[in-house]
Amino acid sequence: MKLSKQFPLNALRVFETAARLGSFTKAGEELGMTQTAVSYQIKLLEENVGEPLFLRRPRQITLTETGERLAPKVTEAFAMLHDAMATARDSVEGTLAISSTHTFASKWLAPRLGSFHLKHPAIAVRFQSTSDIIDFAREQIDVGIRWGDGDWPGLTLHRLMGLEFTPMLSPKLAEAKGGIREPRDLLKFDLFDAGDIWWKQWFEAAGVTETDLDRRPRNQLGSQAMEADAAIAGHGVAILHPAFYEAEIALGRLYQPFELTRNDGKAYWLAYPENRRNVPKIKAFRNWILEEMKAAGN
Repeated sequence: MKLSKQFPLNALRVFETAARLGSFTKAGEELGMTQTAVSYQIKLLEENVGEPLFLRRPRQITLTETGERLAPKVTEAFAMLHDAMATARDSVEGTLAISSTHTFASKWLAPRLGSFHLKHPAIAVRFQSTSDIIDFAREQIDVGIRWGDGDWPGLTLHRLMGLEFTPMLSPKLAEAKGGIREPRDLLKFDLFDAGDIWWKQWFEAAGVTETDLDRRPRNQLGSQAMEADAAIAGHGVAILHPAFYEAEIALGRLYQPFELTRNDGKAYWLAYPENRRNVPKIKAFRNWILEEMKAAGN
């Protein structure tokens, strides 16, 4: 028996990609193949299975019933192969690759990593700082710290913490413009980022219904941490999570003019593929970070 006839791995990879992307053209772009080559591999697989896997319509493909049954199994199988190869390349302890937003990594995670290393000295940590939602199937990342509503199918998710937000600025900047007595006074300053929905939500909660937020230039700095740095430097007002900046407030580098905070219902989540939940280094990090969150009251 020839294994290639029973398990056409290349055709299965092409099928998995086309099913996931819903397009032969996009599958070809991801795999570095022509659309004709993609179609040929799908045809080979259909001949092997004995039934059509896609319904071809002008500029559109959809999975047949057989294709819908096959697609998730093939995706899971390739994920298992990916996991097996990753395990073969690395030791059980190895290196833990973490994808996180810049703000969470710099203001919460990095200052606490010492306690993780004390508990797990054999596990090295590699950070990838990004606001993008990474694709675990395509990138060599073990766990992700994501900000959002927790709606990411196919992943195991653990809620870590929500964020209260409120305006903050340099005390010197506030004094330079005569102080801040009421929420409307904040409109005298440049805001980071004026188009952020947090500003609208906070002003509405403060009773300020008429603002010029829509007409202001959007000073987008890429992360809350960068906006905090700009506020500390006296360039404007940032809307921040006060608990991340307790040290800056204590040192007089940042000033929170109002006690009012808001929460949009979103949160930071620990995320990883369901089929990797029992990988030792992932289990170690999961248990550690959940213990840290519990100790902090989150």
